[in-house]
Amino acid sequence: MADVGEVLMSVLSTIRVPKPGDRVHKDECALSFSSPESEGGLYVCMNSFLGFGSQYVDRHHARTGQRAYLHITRTRKNKEDENNSGSGHPPKKKPTRLAIGIEGGFDVEQELYEEDVKVVIFPDKQEVNSDDLATMPDVVKERVSLSMAGIMAADSVSHALQVQQWDGEVRQESKHAADLKQLDNGVKIPPSGWRCEVCDLQENIWMNLTDGKVLCGRRYFDGSGGNNHALLHFQETGYPLAVKLGTITPDGADVYSYDEDDMVLDSKLPEHLAHFGIDMMTMEKTERTMTELEIAVNQRVGEWEVIQESGTTLKPLFGPGLTGMKNLGNSCYLNSVMQVLFTVPDFESTSVTPCFIFALAKLGYGLLSGEYSKPAPDPGDENGAAEPRGDQIGIAPRMFKALVGRGHPEFSTNRQQDAQEFLLHFINMVERNCRSGPNPSEAFRFLVEDKIVCQQSQKAKYTQRVDYIVQLPVPMDQATNTEELQEAERRREEGDSSAPTVRAQIPFSACMAALSEPEMLTDFWSSAVQAKTSATKTTRFASFPDHLVIQIKKFTFGLDWVPKKLDVSIDVPDTLDLSGLRATGQQPGEELLPEVAPPPLMTPDVEVKAPVLDDSTVSQLCEMGFPLEACRKAVYYTGNTGIDSAMNWIMSHMDDPDFSAPLVLPGSSSGPGTTPTESLSEEHLATIVSMGFSRDQATKALRATSNVLDRAVDWIFSHLDDLESMDVSEGGRSAAESEGGRDPPPGPRVRDGPGKYELFAFISHMGTSTMCGHYVCHIKKDQQWVIFNDQKVCASEKPPKDLGYLYFYRRVAD
Repeated sequence: MADVGEVLMSVLSTIRVPKPGDRVHKDECALSFSSPESEGGLYVCMNSFLGFGSQYVDRHHARTGQRAYLHITRTRKNKEDENNSGSGHPPKKKPTRLAIGIEGGFDVEQELYEEDVKVVIFPDKQEVNSDDLATMPDVVKERVSLSMAGIMAADSVSHALQVQQWDGEVRQESKHAADLKQLDNGVKIPPSGWRCEVCDLQENIWMNLTDGKVLCGRRYFDGSGGNNHALLHFQETGYPLAVKLGTITPDGADVYSYDEDDMVLDSKLPEHLAHFGIDMMTMEKTERTMTELEIAVNQRVGEWEVIQESGTTLKPLFGPGLTGMKNLGNSCYLNSVMQVLFTVPDFESTSVTPCFIFALAKLGYGLLSGEYSKPAPDPGDENGAAEPRGDQIGIAPRMFKALVGRGHPEFSTNRQQDAQEFLLHFINMVERNCRSGPNPSEAFRFLVEDKIVCQQSQKAKYTQRVDYIVQLPVPMDQATNTEELQEAERRREEGDSSAPTVRAQIPFSACMAALSEPEMLTDFWSSAVQAKTSATKTTRFASFPDHLVIQIKKFTFGLDWVPKKLDVSIDVPDTLDLSGLRATGQQPGEELLPEVAPPPLMTPDVEVKAPVLDDSTVSQLCEMGFPLEACRKAVYYTGNTGIDSAMNWIMSHMDDPDFSAPLVLPGSSSGPGTTPTESLSEEHLATIVSMGFSRDQATKALRATSNVLDRAVDWIFSHLDDLESMDVSEGGRSAAESEGGRDPPPGPRVRDGPGKYELFAFISHMGTSTMCGHYVCHIKKDQQWVIFNDQKVCASEKPPKDLGYLYFYRRVAD
């Protein structure tokens, strides 16, 4: 074997030093989920900076001829090392900031490991460490040392493509702080001994900075916290800012803006407190701040007892299809969704664009092969004699998360997200990447038929649209335990701290009835009578998918338009028969509404194309958090009749696919038919074509809807008769040029069959909103329910099917 120094000299020209912009893959194998913590470590090519597990590095060397690799291995510190016990060093600090990857925040994963780095020269796998380099010629020592240091110092690709540092304590100055109105009512607040003025509660107490009212804070999802009296006071008075008593120190305090619905900064806080006799410089902290409370929740959220089936010792499971996924920082929503999707046969074998299929195939192999479904090593168990714990080695889907989140303002971050929104985002990605060949999202795709009947003329209008998820309403007025709910509420309002937490029991049949019953439209413009009148809208299934996703609409708005989560228990069945909800289409003798657009709101000057909208109403709606274009449409379609009618329109159309699409007026310059062919999005065209329509039909739909994809899809389904007679599309190919002179029949590629289903998975959410909390999923495998909680995979003893958020059904044969 040649001298290692001579070998290094011979490969020196292939060893590069990373430059700014180089992508360094030092956390995850390019072909598998091997990492520096895996057996055999990770080999990083010192030329391309690609990382490879021990099972793939020989193949890379053989194919490329590269010989120099930086071998990185990490071994978990034992418990004594983690706590620095007896080492003369202080113990590891607990988090003091609601943050990730910055001073005082949650520890990053690497701090739990000891790292070993050395250069390995292939094919003989000669090793070179730092001590060896010191004895080598300067030219070798300098180049290799710089390369090693550069690789270790560089941000890995997975970290560079996502927000790794997150600070949950960054707060903005309140818009009310500078000019806050304070009443001269003589109120003076004592330095301690605070109680809610309504219920006598002594914890979670807030003082309104306008009138000095001392009231309790919000009630949390588990019934703890307060009784909402500070919030109710804001709703009655509009006084926006409140300070949490007990958190005031010379350095600041917790200030909440009910109007802005967020923790905020108040640069005039000392002045505002002094108005009510509080000397900020003499105050001491006696209660945990909101940040400290959130940190406590985040520290507990990984513990088994806090999630589902608490108090039960669950049996860990290992093997193919039973692989856990590491939480990359609030990525439990992604973990839960992907675990469920890879139990659907269409996603187990798919054919999409190379980059996307590789990412999916890699994730699928990682989850289904069983290669990573092994117990995580116990740092305190040197001999391996301990019983397996719930934690697995699992996989860390860093590259996959970076790929599906790239360019997205939310999914590219480490913030918690809505699992339903991520599922739809991922399905859209699949649609875009499956323009030819099998499309796994077809497993969920179905057609919905909306039937609207004008009550004055009794004429009907039928439209069809594509959907992937059934959104099931929750009729709270149908709770079967109303008396218990009212009694618990009464006791809480009286300040009874022992009042039990009672969850509303809602029958699943009541939810289905709310979905299927006709909806009354009170502001419907009828083309038959050329005026506004009432109508009924009925929704039915035009097709039944192979796999049906049902979302329980737990997240809603209260009477004060404040978002809230409904704490409900629903007896979701194991089997489901939706045959009675199949659409029937136009009935014999039934007349259809004429295809005439409603008159636009126009000024008398016909040259002015813009609608006359009440700006104040639009602004009020926008301030509630609704999209601008949706607010403009609400005001337009309700004829400038005020905030109440506009808000009713908003709530009736929130689920419309084009809810946030721009307002398009008949006859306006941005109206139908004015979009030039050259401005059409090729991506939008390809997406519609992939659904089974011709390019001509897709072109006409996009041009009729100002190139807005969602609206074009809706348009195409409501104009099927027109499309069947199409010959030549303006600016497009003729019928003779497309598919041998014949277009396929219009309509999407949807699978249809019996409407009978069985439950095979559900995703549950814990927390007060989709932006916080934790997700887990339960999946039925071989007639056994299994709970997937990030890296923990266990046999489920009592699957909480009544508390789920997303339910997944598969079709069963008649």
